[in-house]
Amino acid sequence: MKTAKTTLGVIIGNRDFFPDKLVAEARTEIVALFEKLNITPILLTDADTKLGGVETFKEAQRCADLFKKHAADIQGILVVLPNFGDEKGVAETIKLANLNVPVLVQGYPDDLKKMDVVNRRDAWCGKISVCNNLYQFGIKYSLTTKHVVSPSDESFIADLQHFIAVCRVVKGMRNVRIGAVGARPGAFNTVRYSEKILQRNGISVTTVDLSEILGNANKLTADHARVKEKLEGIKAYTPTGKTPNDKLVQIAKLDVVLADFMAENALDATAIQCWTSLQQNYGCNVCTNMSMMSENMLPSACEVDVTGTLSMYAMQLASGTPSALVDWNNNYADDDTKCVLFHCGNWAKSFLPDIQISTAPILGTSVGVENTYGALEGRTPASPLTYGRISTDDSQGIIKAYVGEGELTNDALNTFGNRAVAQINNLQGLMQYVCRNGFEHHVVMNASKTAGILKEAFENYLGWQVYQHA
Repeated sequence: MKTAKTTLGVIIGNRDFFPDKLVAEARTEIVALFEKLNITPILLTDADTKLGGVETFKEAQRCADLFKKHAADIQGILVVLPNFGDEKGVAETIKLANLNVPVLVQGYPDDLKKMDVVNRRDAWCGKISVCNNLYQFGIKYSLTTKHVVSPSDESFIADLQHFIAVCRVVKGMRNVRIGAVGARPGAFNTVRYSEKILQRNGISVTTVDLSEILGNANKLTADHARVKEKLEGIKAYTPTGKTPNDKLVQIAKLDVVLADFMAENALDATAIQCWTSLQQNYGCNVCTNMSMMSENMLPSACEVDVTGTLSMYAMQLASGTPSALVDWNNNYADDDTKCVLFHCGNWAKSFLPDIQISTAPILGTSVGVENTYGALEGRTPASPLTYGRISTDDSQGIIKAYVGEGELTNDALNTFGNRAVAQINNLQGLMQYVCRNGFEHHVVMNASKTAGILKEAFENYLGWQVYQHA
């Protein structure tokens, strides 16, 4: 995924009885670093305040006004402490700006050879004071790995990139719009969720009856221009195997209608009824459509798993790559650290180098295999793994989640559908946690190492209950 250029507000703290030159040097260094990392800074100039720093309340007002002018663009705020800094100035700026975005606090290290009056920083102590004030003001903030660190240090650059990903997740999750297509399958209580709890957290759900989608699809003809266009897109996306052309046309019609539904409602993701109404009433699977949407960063989950697709969207924001909804499905022989991840066939192409359209044999036993064309066949090879799940806990009135990391392996797996083998430390303990806390059988996987980003975003900034599996 090509992510948009990041814009961060920057507050450079100052305190008048520490050397001013350190503020000017820090401003130059941060601007140069941001240019290198393709980050747009919003910060005061030396014409606005002394050296572009923030110390007094009047300077805090000026900085806050500047941030307000760019409120639509600013995704987070970086606090830079080249010296002790003024803790009230920093906190007042963030309070007055009222942007409600993540905040990262950085302090410069002292040089033992420069501990004289004209070079001494004391940012080690100043950072504690700034954080104390942010805490008092009720402002959420993030910390660097090292308590004090130079902006040129590799650990700070990694911290900054981590923070930018946190900002993406927080911004995206506060405004996400999900389409729920159809009713959940009657036998799947596991995918029930609270639309009201989601809405309270800024997550909107737009519903549509499956009959409307299928009715509109059936009105289209094979020679319709958009159907032909979608059909070519499907053939370009994946080998079609033995799929009959009339089934491919059905899938293409469905693609047209789903695309219109998403565009009309400005949706970021969908959760679609599948098992078994779509096969019985339309005669194919929607897996290919869902895979194409997910590959194009419009995640789609089956069985109307709304919080499942929300989890997919969150991981996509964190990593910049597609996610897939999977079942915690099988043990892997007698290896307690491995398990099989599986689904009929809706994973994004990024996970399936050997992708092709096929059928869903398990589903076919009840609805007829000929009605399940559109499921994808493919094995996911070895890759990094972040897994996790967001869920609404109605009895507690909260959103909760678990996240963790592991590996996908190349271990032998002789079966059908979309499949992978995962290796996870203390997998048995994780399954105990999932079962004891009432989580769903669906989990989301992403080929990244982003669990820490997700935990920071969910827990610190969104206020959700999060377990990170070690």
